[in-house]
Amino acid sequence: MSQTAAHEEPELIQLLTPEGELKEHPDYPLDISAEEIRALYRDLVLVRRVDSEAVSLQRQGELGLWASLLGQEAAQIGSARALRPDDMAFPSYREHGVAWCRGIEPKELLGMFRGVTNGGWDPHEYGFHLYTIVIGSQALHATGYAMGIQRDGAVGEDGSAVISYFGDGATSQGDTNESFNFAAVNNAPVVFFCQNNQWAISEPLERQARVPIYKRAAGFGFPGVRVDGNDVLACLAVTRAAMDNARTGQGPTLVEAFTYRMGAHTTNDDPSRYRDAAELDEWKAKDPILRVRNHLELYELADEAFFARIDEEADKVGEMVRTQCRSMADPEPLDIFHEVYAEPNVHIDHQRSEFADYLASFEGAGAEGGR
Repeated sequence: MSQTAAHEEPELIQLLTPEGELKEHPDYPLDISAEEIRALYRDLVLVRRVDSEAVSLQRQGELGLWASLLGQEAAQIGSARALRPDDMAFPSYREHGVAWCRGIEPKELLGMFRGVTNGGWDPHEYGFHLYTIVIGSQALHATGYAMGIQRDGAVGEDGSAVISYFGDGATSQGDTNESFNFAAVNNAPVVFFCQNNQWAISEPLERQARVPIYKRAAGFGFPGVRVDGNDVLACLAVTRAAMDNARTGQGPTLVEAFTYRMGAHTTNDDPSRYRDAAELDEWKAKDPILRVRNHLELYELADEAFFARIDEEADKVGEMVRTQCRSMADPEPLDIFHEVYAEPNVHIDHQRSEFADYLASFEGAGAEGGR
């Protein structure tokens, strides 16, 4: 392949322009009501508020870390609202919007970043697995789960499918590429949803891939598609089609949601050290929330009273997030041994006993020191 061919501008699936105009795409028709679009707008606004409150809480010392989704709300909300209740999602550590759509309360996410839980929800209850910190490993987990669904016969039009979320940086990991191969040769019912936010921590995309990410799928033998990741309607339509294809036996799809991380990689990161402010300004004009608001106003599908109600609800959500975070009790030191294994384990029992004796020794030292 020549350099020219490798860098041809790929098709970007878009249903909603930055100005809010609705477009049709022959491969991804979307029948959606005004009420449903207003609901998507509500999701976008409230999830951004949860995210901004969490960033502030980390700055105040209430959280140890936070991975912001700022700018990626449309990719997450659109794809998550395409899922059925029986589908299973495997996230990384930034999918707060997907968690929201799957019914996970923000306090469950905050507890993990505060260090008071290891991720305290039941994945099977919500169809949403625990956050994955190891980059790319969730793609393998998702593929294995999808192969299990396939072998259980739980596929078909009324069956289940799996979606795995990861960033552009994860596509450089062996686990992700191995999962592509396993999914392809087994025709597994899984969708790989890559949020290409242009920066893998401080490495730009061109340092990771010579061709667009979605084109990698062809080398493994399944289709790939690039969608405007700041277009919530396009993300909804493309993910819905890919999930339907997966559950009906047409195998995996790689969806590249072309978006931008408007915040830092995490609250420990300073993006001003490696990217230009002009780049951020360019992407702010494509803001996923502003785009939907433009649409609602352009087509007269919502009035100022609607937007005011959403803003008021966002304020209440922000207050709830702050209150719930600050009221979380610190765990007892011995809680670290809970839920390590499903069944009793003699080695864990021994370690717990040793650690309990160690903690007790400080109490004795304190008493001696007081005499």
